[in-house]
Amino acid sequence: MRFGNFAYKYLKTVLQSKTLKDSSLTSVATLINGALGAFFYIYLARVLGPSDFGIFSVAIVTLTLVADITDFGTNTGIVNFVSKYVKVDSNKAYQFLKLALKIKIIVSIFVIVIGNFLASYLARSVFSKPELEFPLRLVFLGVAATHLFTFAICALQAHQKFLSWSFLQIFINGLRLLSIFLVGYLWSLNVVNSILIYLIYPFIGFLLVFVFIPNSFIKVKNENKRFEEFFAYNKWVASFAIIAALNSRLDTFITARLLDSMQVGIYSAANQLVQVVPQIVGAIGAVLAPKIAACKNKKDLASYLRKVQVMVSGIAFLGLVSIPVAIYFIPVLFGSEYLPSINVFIILMISMLIFLVAVPIHQTVFYFFQYPKLFSWIAIVNLLINAILGWFMISSYGVVGGALTVLVVQCISFIIPAWWVLCKLKEK
Repeated sequence: MRFGNFAYKYLKTVLQSKTLKDSSLTSVATLINGALGAFFYIYLARVLGPSDFGIFSVAIVTLTLVADITDFGTNTGIVNFVSKYVKVDSNKAYQFLKLALKIKIIVSIFVIVIGNFLASYLARSVFSKPELEFPLRLVFLGVAATHLFTFAICALQAHQKFLSWSFLQIFINGLRLLSIFLVGYLWSLNVVNSILIYLIYPFIGFLLVFVFIPNSFIKVKNENKRFEEFFAYNKWVASFAIIAALNSRLDTFITARLLDSMQVGIYSAANQLVQVVPQIVGAIGAVLAPKIAACKNKKDLASYLRKVQVMVSGIAFLGLVSIPVAIYFIPVLFGSEYLPSINVFIILMISMLIFLVAVPIHQTVFYFFQYPKLFSWIAIVNLLINAILGWFMISSYGVVGGALTVLVVQCISFIIPAWWVLCKLKEK
């Protein structure tokens, strides 16, 4: 009975916490956002067919990979420094924010120029798919759009404006989905105009952020003097982000290299269905990051971690029991051509739920202990596993082999940081 009362009070504390309220807001918004994104990809998959959808998917995966690599940890730096100083020294916080925007603009210009020279080589020599050349030229323009949009999202996150954070993403994805329907109804969809629709709206999202945060950060002076401090923290974040970005897309790239466009489309369809989980991870992480960064000591951190670990474990359990329902809808939503994606979906879904459970641990390493170096080493190990095991598994077992490789990598990414954090919490 005593244990029952303790469990009831503990659960009540979790349910009444501001973290749960903020996480509920961002998670609901992310579910809506994820649904809009899912409809976008499902509609494209049905209209384009597995082969063209495979080309589209490789282009978009390349876009997100290049955007992640060339971010150089800037997004994490925005959240870390702006959220830390915005309430105690707004001028310093806005210096970091302005510096981040300058970095993103300079990097974006560089990517567009270099990318156009590399597009032909990547399409013909790396992917062995000449039809990818023009889509890849568009991709590098999309990288600039992504950099500006993620600046907007991270600025809102750092200010803990979670309602605006939610609205902006839903609004942009809603416009994107509406546009794809209109173009499909009035004209006809193909790989090129689908990519154009995908990359136009993030530019609009960047402009809209100035409605929600103070524009005064543009006027601050001497932001360049924050460069050394910014990148002293970011260098390990950047190294981890680059390797992690490769890790998270290497399965798709190896699949594109070894298998035909139709198999790539099959794998991509399953992969898109599980993307709602990383989006929920992003939503929860958006709330946890500034709160964990603000924890004053290990005792406060341990108490906070217990609460949020209960919360994410509950969400992961709901995701697990939803798998049979999702399996039923795969042929209904995508069409019978995508039936081979069912086994891939099951394995990838379990992998993403492990990723979800690991969120509080990952945020703790980054924002309380501020030791992103750990993830750099883990990412190197995972990259080797992805490259060596992934190549063998995909060569031997096709798309299912790619999914199994992802599962192995996610298990490693959970177990090692969890053990590290537990050891740190036990230290006096």
